[in-house]
Amino acid sequence: MASLRDIKNRITSTKKTKQITKAMQMVSAAKLNKAQLKAQNFQPYTDKIRDVVVSIAGGSSEKTHPMMQKRPVNKTGYIVITSDRGLAGAYNSSILRAVMNMIKERHQSPDEYGLIVMGRIGRDFFKKRRMPIIQEIVGLSDNPTYADIKNIASTTVQMFTDEIFDELFVYYNHFVSPIKQDVTETKLLPLTELSSDAATPEYIYEPDEDVILEQLLPHYAESLIFGALLDAKASEFGARMTAMSSATDNAGALIDDLTLKYNRARQAAITQEITEIVGGAAALE
Repeated sequence: MASLRDIKNRITSTKKTKQITKAMQMVSAAKLNKAQLKAQNFQPYTDKIRDVVVSIAGGSSEKTHPMMQKRPVNKTGYIVITSDRGLAGAYNSSILRAVMNMIKERHQSPDEYGLIVMGRIGRDFFKKRRMPIIQEIVGLSDNPTYADIKNIASTTVQMFTDEIFDELFVYYNHFVSPIKQDVTETKLLPLTELSSDAATPEYIYEPDEDVILEQLLPHYAESLIFGALLDAKASEFGARMTAMSSATDNAGALIDDLTLKYNRARQAAITQEITEIVGGAAALE
């Protein structure tokens, strides 16, 4: 049986852990609010670019672009968004498990696919398994800007244009609520399923539709990557907030259990001392 000192030390260390997890929970909650707001504010921008692309692609002139044309698939690119740090519950493990299962299902050889990884957890996971990482980026800010991922996004899109990849997918955790994040696969390129349910407004293009499409499509694809990153960041903070909340509750329950054990052990020690005193006094009579 553990001594009173051992139990007291465990109570003290658990209380310190509880303070840390509580602080991390509050920090994650504050970051979640900012990440949600940023993701929501960016969405109208992406939607407007999509409307313009749909307007051109659906026009009577039947404009085409290599990024909108399907071709035989020899190699597939996967953009995988994870976090740089753990302590976020199943946030990273769920996305990595989904990617691994998908690769095993679709591909027979590493030559058939390439990985573009955002986040240290994902980078280390795939490197350990010697999987083909084409590009990687780690150390992203908790409040990322478009400039932070501009280079990796543009070069990834250029790989499709250069036919290094014949199709591109992005995998990330879509934010539903602080306690629910859905692993999401989005086909990034080619843009073969562009459509809009709403009425598309008429635009006047200057200099002409071909030039606009040439400039806009790569930017639209890059904006989809950035939008997925913002969504993933909100999911990360939601998952970490939930995980730290659960850890705080568990620490509280453990402290209560240890306090009960401490009181019982203390009571047993006092009872034993009284018994020894009474026994000693009886022996002297």
